Amino acid sequence: MPFSDYKTALVTGASSGIGAAVVERLCREGLQVHALARSADKLTELAARTGCIAHAIDVSDLQAITRLTQEVEFDVLVNSAGVDRPGSIVNADAAGIDLLVDVNLRAVLHLCRLVVPGMMARDRGHVVNISSIAAAYNFGGNSTYHATKAAVSMLSRQLRIDAFGKHVRVTEICPGRVATDIFAHVHGDSPETRARFVEGFELPQAEDIAHAIAFAIAAPLAVNVGHMEITPTLQVPGGLSTARPAHAAAK
Repeated sequence: MPFSDYKTALVTGASSGIGAAVVERLCREGLQVHALARSADKLTELAARTGCIAHAIDVSDLQAITRLTQEVEFDVLVNSAGVDRPGSIVNADAAGIDLLVDVNLRAVLHLCRLVVPGMMARDRGHVVNISSIAAAYNFGGNSTYHATKAAVSMLSRQLRIDAFGKHVRVTEICPGRVATDIFAHVHGDSPETRARFVEGFELPQAEDIAHAIAFAIAAPLAVNVGHMEITPTLQVPGGLSTARPAHAAAK
């Protein structure tokens, strides 16, 4: 469906990284883009640069997002907001679990609940859920993050069943490592963090993910791009570890 068939878009997590890049790209395509994030200052800068409509709202604020979705009919929904608290579930704290569930999963569920019925009624719409390779592959720590992203992955598949028979398309984007500031948010903005996760690596940029999303949205009406896994060329997910029992290792 060409972009000209859509009028409005809602992008969460819009103040930086992939979310901001998606706002910029959709604005260039002529959509009226509503950019939602907590950071009012960054949203003001983004609005001045792109012409988007800024909403300084926490995506977990159910009353606020409900009001917004009642005021505007959205043709495109991009669920980009996400947080992480690294660590095994055995070392997790209650606040960290609740935060990840609230932002990474509960907000996505509520936004789909609030927006998709209108898309179905108009027989027009596209939902883009940004999950992660963590939805499909296991790596050390980040247990709650894996769980929330796996839930978003299953939700993305289920949405197509829920909207079956209508021209409502659903795309799940599963990035690997991307050169964004999420690592600074999670591990602290330090030279050590940049050296560990970004510097010296050949990584996709946020704009690359935005281009992939634009490709899916601009596909012909008969085409649903359901799933994209986007990783650096020099990154492969997965792996296999085998440990000896502690008593055997001690011999």
